[in-house]
Amino acid sequence: MKKWHLQLLCIAFSTLMVSCVSSTPQSRIAEKPEQFQKLSGKHKEMVRRGEIGRGMNKDAVWFAWGMPSAQIEGIKNGIFSERWDYHGRYPVTTNRFFGGYSTGAYDRGRYSGYDGGFGPEVSYVPYVRASVWFVDGLVSEWERQK
Repeated sequence: MKKWHLQLLCIAFSTLMVSCVSSTPQSRIAEKPEQFQKLSGKHKEMVRRGEIGRGMNKDAVWFAWGMPSAQIEGIKNGIFSERWDYHGRYPVTTNRFFGGYSTGAYDRGRYSGYDGGFGPEVSYVPYVRASVWFVDGLVSEWERQK
Protein backbone atom coordinates (compact mmCIF):
# COMPACT_ATOMS: atom_id res chain seq x y z
CA MET A 1 0.00 0.00 0.00
CA LYS A 2 1.34 3.43 -0.84
CA LYS A 3 2.32 5.67 2.04
CA TRP A 4 -0.36 8.31 1.33
CA HIS A 5 -3.05 5.60 1.23
CA LEU A 6 -2.00 4.45 4.69
CA GLN A 7 -2.02 8.04 5.99
CA LEU A 8 -5.49 8.64 4.54
CA LEU A 9 -6.73 5.42 6.14
CA CYS A 10 -5.27 6.44 9.52
CA ILE A 11 -6.93 9.88 9.32
CA ALA A 12 -10.31 8.34 8.43
CA PHE A 13 -10.03 5.81 11.27
CA SER A 14 -9.03 8.53 13.77
CA THR A 15 -11.96 10.72 12.71
CA LEU A 16 -14.34 7.79 13.14
CA MET A 17 -13.00 6.98 16.60
CA VAL A 18 -13.22 10.61 17.78
CA SER A 19 -16.80 10.91 16.50
CA CYS A 20 -17.79 7.83 18.55
CA VAL A 21 -16.60 9.32 21.85
CA SER A 22 -19.48 10.55 23.97
CA SER A 23 -19.48 14.18 24.98
CA THR A 24 -19.16 15.01 28.69
CA PRO A 25 -19.29 18.29 30.61
CA GLN A 26 -15.51 18.08 30.98
CA SER A 27 -14.95 17.63 27.23
CA ARG A 28 -17.29 20.54 26.44
CA ILE A 29 -15.49 22.75 28.99
CA ALA A 30 -12.16 21.85 27.36
CA GLU A 31 -13.67 22.70 23.95
CA LYS A 32 -14.73 26.25 24.99
CA PRO A 33 -12.82 27.26 28.15
CA GLU A 34 -13.22 31.03 27.63
CA GLN A 35 -17.00 30.70 27.41
CA PHE A 36 -17.03 28.48 30.52
CA GLN A 37 -15.09 31.11 32.50
CA LYS A 38 -17.94 33.62 31.90
CA LEU A 39 -20.36 31.51 34.00
CA SER A 40 -20.99 32.30 37.67
CA GLY A 41 -19.18 30.22 40.30
CA LYS A 42 -22.37 28.39 41.29
CA HIS A 43 -23.20 27.53 37.67
CA LYS A 44 -19.63 26.34 37.01
CA GLU A 45 -19.92 23.84 39.87
CA MET A 46 -23.32 22.63 38.69
CA VAL A 47 -22.01 22.21 35.12
CA ARG A 48 -19.04 20.15 36.35
CA ARG A 49 -21.55 17.77 38.01
CA GLY A 50 -23.75 17.67 34.87
CA GLU A 51 -26.60 19.48 36.65
CA ILE A 52 -28.80 22.36 35.52
CA GLY A 53 -31.07 24.73 37.40
CA ARG A 54 -33.34 27.75 37.16
CA GLY A 55 -31.66 30.92 35.97
CA MET A 56 -28.89 29.19 33.99
CA ASN A 57 -28.27 30.54 30.51
CA LYS A 58 -28.17 28.42 27.36
CA ASP A 59 -24.37 28.20 27.42
CA ALA A 60 -24.44 26.67 30.92
CA VAL A 61 -27.07 24.13 29.87
CA TRP A 62 -25.00 23.24 26.79
CA PHE A 63 -21.93 22.68 28.98
CA ALA A 64 -23.91 20.53 31.43
CA TRP A 65 -26.10 18.47 29.08
CA GLY A 66 -24.72 19.03 25.60
CA MET A 67 -26.44 19.89 22.35
CA PRO A 68 -30.18 19.18 22.38
CA SER A 69 -31.77 16.74 19.95
CA ALA A 70 -34.47 19.30 19.12
CA GLN A 71 -35.10 23.00 19.74
CA ILE A 72 -38.73 24.15 19.81
CA GLU A 73 -39.92 27.72 20.20
CA GLY A 74 -43.37 29.09 20.89
CA ILE A 75 -45.65 30.83 23.34
CA LYS A 76 -46.17 29.29 26.79
CA ASN A 77 -48.54 31.00 29.24
CA GLY A 78 -48.52 34.07 26.97
CA ILE A 79 -44.71 34.36 27.07
CA PHE A 80 -42.30 33.56 24.23
CA SER A 81 -40.21 30.57 25.25
CA GLU A 82 -37.85 28.00 23.82
CA ARG A 83 -37.67 24.31 24.72
CA TRP A 84 -34.68 22.03 24.29
CA ASP A 85 -35.47 18.31 24.12
CA TYR A 86 -32.90 15.59 24.69
CA HIS A 87 -33.81 12.27 23.08
CA GLY A 88 -32.83 8.77 24.04
CA ARG A 89 -33.54 5.38 22.49
CA TYR A 90 -34.53 2.11 24.09
CA PRO A 91 -34.20 -1.32 22.50
CA VAL A 92 -37.22 -3.43 21.58
CA THR A 93 -36.57 -7.09 20.81
CA THR A 94 -38.98 -9.07 18.65
CA ASN A 95 -38.81 -12.48 17.03
CA ARG A 96 -39.15 -13.17 13.33
CA PHE A 97 -40.64 -16.45 12.13
CA PHE A 98 -42.50 -18.02 9.19
CA GLY A 99 -40.01 -17.00 6.56
CA GLY A 100 -38.76 -13.85 8.23
CA TYR A 101 -41.93 -11.84 8.77
CA SER A 102 -41.55 -9.49 11.71
CA THR A 103 -43.85 -9.81 14.71
CA GLY A 104 -44.11 -6.03 14.97
CA ALA A 105 -40.70 -4.40 15.44
CA TYR A 106 -40.86 -0.63 15.45
CA ASP A 107 -39.91 0.74 12.04
CA ARG A 108 -41.29 4.28 11.89
CA GLY A 109 -44.67 2.93 12.95
CA ARG A 110 -44.78 0.13 10.35
CA TYR A 111 -44.08 -3.57 10.51
CA SER A 112 -40.68 -4.49 9.19
CA GLY A 113 -42.04 -7.02 6.68
CA TYR A 114 -40.25 -9.90 5.00
CA ASP A 115 -36.47 -9.90 5.01
CA GLY A 116 -35.71 -13.58 4.51
CA GLY A 117 -34.36 -14.25 8.02
CA PHE A 118 -35.39 -15.86 11.28
CA GLY A 119 -34.68 -15.08 14.91
CA PRO A 120 -34.57 -12.08 17.18
CA GLU A 121 -34.57 -8.54 15.83
CA VAL A 122 -33.65 -5.41 17.81
CA SER A 123 -35.08 -2.00 16.94
CA TYR A 124 -34.54 1.25 18.85
CA VAL A 125 -37.55 3.38 19.76
CA PRO A 126 -36.93 7.10 20.38
CA TYR A 127 -38.28 8.91 23.44
CA VAL A 128 -37.80 12.32 25.08
CA ARG A 129 -35.58 11.75 28.12
CA ALA A 130 -35.28 15.42 29.18
CA SER A 131 -36.63 18.89 28.38
CA VAL A 132 -35.49 22.38 29.34
CA TRP A 133 -37.65 25.52 28.96
CA PHE A 134 -36.04 28.95 28.51
CA VAL A 135 -37.67 32.35 28.99
CA ASP A 136 -35.55 35.36 28.03
CA GLY A 137 -32.63 32.98 27.44
CA LEU A 138 -32.64 31.60 31.01
CA VAL A 139 -33.88 28.26 32.35
CA SER A 140 -37.38 28.63 33.77
CA GLU A 141 -38.27 24.91 34.04
CA TRP A 142 -36.73 21.54 33.30
CA GLU A 143 -37.56 17.86 33.64
CA ARG A 144 -35.84 14.53 32.97
CA GLN A 145 -36.48 10.85 33.41
CA LYS A 146 -34.79 9.17 36.35
